[in-house]
Amino acid sequence: MIRVLAVDDEEPALAELLFLLRADPRVRSAEGVLEAAEALRRLARPGADGAADVDAVFLDIRMAGLGGLDLARLLAGRAEPPRVVFVSAHADHEEYALGAAGLRAVDWLLKPVRRERLAEAVRRVAELVAADRAPHPGLSGARPLADRVPVEGEGVTRLLSVADITRAEAHGDHSRLYTREDSHLVRIPLSTLEECWRAEGFVRIHRRHLVSLARIEALRVDGGRLTVRIGASVLVVSRRCARELRDLLVEKAMTDQPGNGR
Repeated sequence: MIRVLAVDDEEPALAELLFLLRADPRVRSAEGVLEAAEALRRLARPGADGAADVDAVFLDIRMAGLGGLDLARLLAGRAEPPRVVFVSAHADHEEYALGAAGLRAVDWLLKPVRRERLAEAVRRVAELVAADRAPHPGLSGARPLADRVPVEGEGVTRLLSVADITRAEAHGDHSRLYTREDSHLVRIPLSTLEECWRAEGFVRIHRRHLVSLARIEALRVDGGRLTVRIGASVLVVSRRCARELRDLLVEKAMTDQPGNGR
């Protein structure tokens, strides 16, 4: 369940938004303030455990004084900023989208806010917050990234399905995730992804590469080196990983045969 702060300088609009938020079973609490400055004061108050007690801010864009985008920029500078959903009475989001570039906006809502559309925004926020709260696998053995992972681009956070990922590449304590269309850099070590996605058919072929077995299109030995092809990429398999990869591919081929009951 999530804790929400709604910010809107029009009291009727704020009251309607709070009514809808409080009716959603995924919302633990919903508070409202009429100006951005008051929102900053509210967000500065920690919860009983000393941590921030607001998970998401539903933020009107056009407000007197400090505007919604200005407040979102201030929040983005925090070490652990709340998730932001923008709310606007205007359909011409383009001018705001330019100003919002780089901000961690989960969604946009258009006034008057429809219950169904708000429910979708709440769902997105709740899933991202749940991923944020999930313990690190190295500490508890949990698998917070079993089927989806949050990625950010153009100021919007979305959940990328693991089924769409072809491979991952280590970049220090980050990883770059590749799909057929694009790639995303995430702040997750490759070792964490390997542990979480082993059951999803991913295998380590090199200290820098984790690949989906189902996406391997060709296996080749060239000059004593084993390589795999995934799309346009040809990746070298380390000697340490070569035997396990061959065994897994043979097992997968046998399992995939028609009439095999395994």
